[in-house]
Amino acid sequence: MTSREPVGPIARPGDAIGILGGGQLGRMLAMAAAEMGLDVHIFTPEHDSPASRVAAKTWVAKFDDQAALKEFAASIVAATIEFENVPVAATDLIESAGKPVRPNGRTLGRAQDRLAEKTFFRDIGIEPAPFERVDGPDDIAPALEKLGGDGVLKSRFSGYDGKGQVRLKGNVPKTAWADVGAGPSILEAWIAHECEISVVAARTASGEFVGFDPPENDHSGGILRRSTFPASAPKPVLDEAMRMTRKLADALDYVGVLALELFLTRDGRLLANEFAPRVHNSGHWTQDACRTGQFEQHIRAVCGWPLGDPARWADGEMINLLGEDAYDWERHLVGGAKLHLYGKRAAADGRKMGHVVKLKPRT
Repeated sequence: MTSREPVGPIARPGDAIGILGGGQLGRMLAMAAAEMGLDVHIFTPEHDSPASRVAAKTWVAKFDDQAALKEFAASIVAATIEFENVPVAATDLIESAGKPVRPNGRTLGRAQDRLAEKTFFRDIGIEPAPFERVDGPDDIAPALEKLGGDGVLKSRFSGYDGKGQVRLKGNVPKTAWADVGAGPSILEAWIAHECEISVVAARTASGEFVGFDPPENDHSGGILRRSTFPASAPKPVLDEAMRMTRKLADALDYVGVLALELFLTRDGRLLANEFAPRVHNSGHWTQDACRTGQFEQHIRAVCGWPLGDPARWADGEMINLLGEDAYDWERHLVGGAKLHLYGKRAAADGRKMGHVVKLKPRT
């Protein structure tokens, strides 16, 4: 733990918390913070962002605008992020102004580079899917052969929701390198898996750790479509997933909510896919089905408050509303479903516009 990571409350009701990013995660974090008596200040390059419309104040500026960042830092007691591709230089500048950023730039740097992320997994004893470094187009075919001829080529930087990825099976299309941005990449082996699960958990600066029951996740086109809770995997597997997540959080000296995505292989092993240093789409159901949801939990951790009870009181599923699916919102206002729309002004194919949580009594 560094000297810039104080243990105990660093924010009290009436103080302002800063959020870097203005998307739906920032919006839901701001709403949770408001319920706890905190003001929220948003820093985002986006005009009329979803988060800004529920926040006390917004700075609309680029993340390399040092003057704006310094002004933003002076207005808050602590900061957090709502997406992992916030430039590390921006978080470092805020910390240099004496305001903690949770999670910090060191963690963001690991999450922003897939090679660094998977190397870190191995270094701390969490096994990822097999991977190979790819620095140029001539590296792809040898890497694919080494991984058994079936894999996914991914940009090392800035990919999300299936962007910057291409599936390779048996051969390498001429466009593969261009499809991932013609920059530093990795090739991951394709994993024949029983299911995908994730652990969403929170850790404080003092090392307190709590996790939510892992959901089972369905992806298509690289985008999460549905999370079902609880996951169908056996309890020993879920316990091991939680243990792996705690090992990751402790190794990072992490503060806040994070998510670890895992493959359960057909022979019963858990392999790490990736981690997200933020609240996570696969944990959106927690605000409706748990005593303390992920958004409140994250704000508690950022502020240095004790974590809440993550106990789940219902089973169910969370369904993402993508693109124009959100225009059919009225059909979800039945049967006790909980509808959450993100306030985005325009739909686009695959764009996350909202989600709906369907609950049933816990079994």
